[in-house]
Amino acid sequence: MNPYDTPSHPLRRRTLLGAAATGTALAALGGPAPARAAAAAFGWSDDGTRYVVDTGAGLVFKVSKSTGDLTSLLYKGKEYEGYGGKHSHVESGLGPSTVTLRQVGSTVLVTVVHGTLRHYYAARAGLNNVYLWTDKADASFTATRYIVRLKPGIFPNDGPDSWVEGADTVIEAGDVWQRADGRTRSKHYSGLRVMDYDHIGYTTGTVGLWMVRSNHEKASGGPFYRSLLRHSNELGVGLYEILHYNQSQTEAMRFGLQGPYVLAFTDGGTPDPALFPAVHDTSWVDGLGIAGWVGAAGRGRVAGVGLAGMDPAHPYTVGFANADAQYWTRAAAGTGAFSCRGMLPGTYTLTVHKGELAVHTGTVTVTAGTATALHTITLTGDPSTAPAIWRIGDWNGTPAGSKNAALMTYAHPADVRAAPWTGNVVLDGTDVRSSFPCYLWKDVNDGVLVYFRLTAAQAAAAHTLRIGVTTAFLNGRPRVTVNDWVSAIPSPPAQPSTRSLTTGSYRGNNHTFTYVVPASAWKTDPSQYNVLRLNVVSGSTGTGFLSPGTSIDCVDLLV
Repeated sequence: MNPYDTPSHPLRRRTLLGAAATGTALAALGGPAPARAAAAAFGWSDDGTRYVVDTGAGLVFKVSKSTGDLTSLLYKGKEYEGYGGKHSHVESGLGPSTVTLRQVGSTVLVTVVHGTLRHYYAARAGLNNVYLWTDKADASFTATRYIVRLKPGIFPNDGPDSWVEGADTVIEAGDVWQRADGRTRSKHYSGLRVMDYDHIGYTTGTVGLWMVRSNHEKASGGPFYRSLLRHSNELGVGLYEILHYNQSQTEAMRFGLQGPYVLAFTDGGTPDPALFPAVHDTSWVDGLGIAGWVGAAGRGRVAGVGLAGMDPAHPYTVGFANADAQYWTRAAAGTGAFSCRGMLPGTYTLTVHKGELAVHTGTVTVTAGTATALHTITLTGDPSTAPAIWRIGDWNGTPAGSKNAALMTYAHPADVRAAPWTGNVVLDGTDVRSSFPCYLWKDVNDGVLVYFRLTAAQAAAAHTLRIGVTTAFLNGRPRVTVNDWVSAIPSPPAQPSTRSLTTGSYRGNNHTFTYVVPASAWKTDPSQYNVLRLNVVSGSTGTGFLSPGTSIDCVDLLV
């Protein structure tokens, strides 16, 4: 199991509304809007500098006619938008743009054009939602995010992605803070993989404000990517939809229309689940004339009978990716059956992940209006099937279960809650995973020792040592010493160039280092311990937790 995908995680938010949301759900799905909308003042006006859009249900929002910024979110008479003299926008603001508005039946659509980039806002009669799309045609304008800026003091300033600038201390790069009690906070510490959340936001108990994410088909990084979701401090609050973020990124930028993502107001509860990307019926968008929009009729589906060779101790995810789009779906426990809907036509690389480790790759072609059926896929790429003399952890593409792993997606390694990063392990037949550090750094815990015994028969032969890593910082990689035998320095695999281990992410490119240890390296006396030493090597330098480092998935010695 992935410890970060649990109800106890600090930012876990997947509670769904029940039957009480039926009226709103009908409207979101294209059915009749609630009766209260019929008598409300749905529509728009022009105040000279801004388009003013009234949803007719309590939300009025305003869009700048010169920049396309969202400059006001007035909900039931209270203003929520803006802080520090800034408003809500793509990136840090598009600047001078062409902004137009038109109404199509019960929908108002605002179009923002800035060079080759297009951005859209929409309102539907009777619904307290702002629907948004962003279309990146090329790389001529940096567009990593849409940020909703909210006034301070309305929502609780709480959680690992909150801090107090007037009281907390910056300990790294201007964006990691430490409180007086030693706990660390950062905008990077929302801690959720993209596949683990549908919405993120805040509630006072009587008012909720949420960002419901899009399906991220034009984003990058895959289902396990972690990125900015929200932040808060005494100066203001931010909610994000990530378009393409470079932090810990493993994929190139994709271009095209991303959305809708939805800014949703509620009366304190979570947003209507009918808005969630897996089920959102967007047929109402088909007639709006949004450039690049592909409705359900222009999309296809992939359905798989199942997966053979699954390990029941791990979840499985099936991912689909090409240069234009990405998708994923969870495989059913037991059978491995899977279905992925709403896919753009094209040929995709299909990857089956055990946990977050790729154990099968293939290709599949998606055709508009049809379902592509796949026979049972037999998994043959699981390294756990190889017999091992000993194994620290399990091969699942994450450091889950190791020392400090459960903390590291929402805290800095210097956090007071972290156990000491140093410490050696003795393999005596018990599970030592929880004693083995999840991360190794050249300047922090270099030279971790693993003690183990071999039988006389085992010591008479060469054996392969494998070390699986999930990412690296500054090309940090393991060089091993076994007793008096020293391995060659391995070549660095491709990994993200940004911070990762200190900003809440172990997700890079999974890679397995292999070392063939000769028989001459072993102790010949079975009563004596062999000593494996793990050193981090790199041609780059750094200090402390910003020295070359790597994240460990699994270490084993094969039979």
